[in-house]
Amino acid sequence: MKSRFSHSILRVSTTLVLVAVAALGAFAQDDPDPNSPTPILLSETESIRALAQPLKSARRTNPSRITPQAFDANTKIVLYATNFELMEGEGANAFRVYVNGVKGAQYRYPVIDVKRSLFAKNIYEITVLLTDDLRFWEPPAENGDLLIYLTWRGLASNPVKLGLGRIGGDLKEPKGSKPTPLSSVTSKIKKGGSTADSFDTENVGYRWSGDRKRMLEQSTFGPTFLSDNSMRRLGLRTWLNAQLDASYPSLAYPYPNQPLKPATPPSDCDGDTTVPDVPATCFRDTYTMYPIQTWNSLESLYGTAQLRHRVAWALSQVWVTSGVDIQQSRHMVEYHKVLSAHAFGNYKNLMKSMTLNPTMGAYLDMAISTRNNPNENYARELLQLFTIGLFELDQFGNQILDINGNPIPTYDQNIVNNFTKVLTGWRLCSVAGGNCPNLVSGSQNYIDPMLLNAAVNQGNINNNLHDLTAKTLLNYPGSTTTNIAACGNCTTYPNIQVYADNSLNQTIDNIFGHPSLGPYVSKVLIQHLVTSDPTPAYVGRVVAVFNNNGFGVRGDMRAVVKAILLDPEARGDAKTDPNYGKLREPYQLATNFLRQFNVRSADGLSMSDGVFFQRGDFQNMGQVPFRAPTVFNYYPPDFVIPNTSILGPEFALMTTSTTIQRANFINQMTFGNPPITLFLPDRPNGTSLDYSDLEALSAADATGNQLVDELGRRMMHSTMSAQMKSTILTAVTAIASSNNAQRARQAVYLVATSSQYQVQR
Repeated sequence: MKSRFSHSILRVSTTLVLVAVAALGAFAQDDPDPNSPTPILLSETESIRALAQPLKSARRTNPSRITPQAFDANTKIVLYATNFELMEGEGANAFRVYVNGVKGAQYRYPVIDVKRSLFAKNIYEITVLLTDDLRFWEPPAENGDLLIYLTWRGLASNPVKLGLGRIGGDLKEPKGSKPTPLSSVTSKIKKGGSTADSFDTENVGYRWSGDRKRMLEQSTFGPTFLSDNSMRRLGLRTWLNAQLDASYPSLAYPYPNQPLKPATPPSDCDGDTTVPDVPATCFRDTYTMYPIQTWNSLESLYGTAQLRHRVAWALSQVWVTSGVDIQQSRHMVEYHKVLSAHAFGNYKNLMKSMTLNPTMGAYLDMAISTRNNPNENYARELLQLFTIGLFELDQFGNQILDINGNPIPTYDQNIVNNFTKVLTGWRLCSVAGGNCPNLVSGSQNYIDPMLLNAAVNQGNINNNLHDLTAKTLLNYPGSTTTNIAACGNCTTYPNIQVYADNSLNQTIDNIFGHPSLGPYVSKVLIQHLVTSDPTPAYVGRVVAVFNNNGFGVRGDMRAVVKAILLDPEARGDAKTDPNYGKLREPYQLATNFLRQFNVRSADGLSMSDGVFFQRGDFQNMGQVPFRAPTVFNYYPPDFVIPNTSILGPEFALMTTSTTIQRANFINQMTFGNPPITLFLPDRPNGTSLDYSDLEALSAADATGNQLVDELGRRMMHSTMSAQMKSTILTAVTAIASSNNAQRARQAVYLVATSSQYQVQR
């Protein structure tokens, strides 16, 4: 049961979650990792007004002689920053300058250039374009002082004031802010090796608990005491390599293996428990997503190959199929096997295998597409959602613009039509014998890859369903095959088979070689694993690995996943950029929370049955596993948080209603006794959580400090703000000191529903 205090905190936390990424965070946090110094923006001597001047005078005016001034919109200025060192090749696109207006809107000024100052050692000149975006967010009358700050690798600088149009206005300075003049800052710059030289992910894995927890959040379904100890003992790279090599699925949780059944449920599969020997779970285990949803939960909560499962989960939100339209759980299992098999393989092989996967073929209609009745669904989504996206991208994931400033489409309707022709004629595998070893009489074969109609019909040549005319493919610099000629000798089925297979392979190769493939795939995976709005520099480093793993191989997913997780923008003990990270999508919010507290069965004696997804919370939070509403996933990868210019895909799920449902789920898991009771046959074990260690801390310290500090370490990488701790302590100490169970649960609930926890940072 909630205490009276938790209701008021819920109202506050609900509002905070909705604006968590957009809000201006704390800037003056101490950075506990001495090898990842926070950037410093220089200011005037007596105020936090930015040390800045127009670009045209920056190369000839010493920054120590700059006088205060305001700047007009659409001009280029130079800011001065220090306390960082760049890696080779790292430049302007590794930085962002955020702007906060008086009315609370937030947007970014483009960073044009970064170079060392000619006048001061270890000082960088940051060239920024003062775009006129403010007029879209706040009225011109509000022009005046704005608050700006610089970010780099997830680290935020101190805030400084910048006058736009005029100096002055209603801007309130952040509490605790202080000047950072050139004279005082240069004397404190760290001596010795550069940040680039000292960045060592292996060392971080041993030494800094914050980064270990962050790594576990990015690469698993939530940190546990055992996984944190394992990473601390092995080091980050060794742990990561062990995960890349781990067998999958976990031995204790093999894929569900229920047999294929007819599309129409048989009369003896109605769950009628009054009929002897008829299981009540027949319909549930065949014609719903229950088996794969339960298996997925168990693998997420207890599986040993966490990284592969996490990457497969991410890929399932790129290559989407859904139980909304797919009938049987076994169908979805066979689709998931393709994702997991290629999660650390080659992306081209994933493209080929998924194209011939019967679940995908049924979901996007390739399995019914014929030369006389073509269906473009799969051809369109293969391009738009699964590989290269709508618009051409540069190697950093930015849209390439034409001379008029418009994005350039990667394909047009003519290309879709031609790709559709290539993909005609494939059917669910229905040949008895070696070609279709998993064929079951009376059931559709969703296990074996789809087979060309030419290979299954040896009758009249007119029964061929594959288009034999010429096709036009994508044409881009470096493309080797842009056209497929009409079949000149397709008078027999074997020749048709060869022609169709070659055409499919050429088409896959054509897409795989497109320059936008690496940026599109890399950025989406970064968003799913690490941060919703990665810098172009981060994307570019991962794309370089996608294009060449170091051994001349393109599309090596094992190398790509390692590059994503070991990048300096992903690593580091503390991330102070308030816009860094990603909102925890509902499923990962649940698993991260449950794994923190030793999730078990309702009686605590065995494993949870993993069916917490069945609660209405997940439907109400907008994410039921394996039941995405459309092929566009639960949320789009390009969703921009309202009133900002910040990408935040998962925030597309956030409404007042879903925010309350997230809090309700945490409330049930925290205060329920047990959270989920047994209910046969669907919940054979139920679910409970273990708060005994927290209760002991509460009993040992009546002030609540030990309890709250432990939750800060365990759940928030020791980044809990003093204000948040004070608020939680007020709620905890309002409960009688003898009621340690309630105190512990109250503290857990308030941390888990806070905006700081809801955003994976």
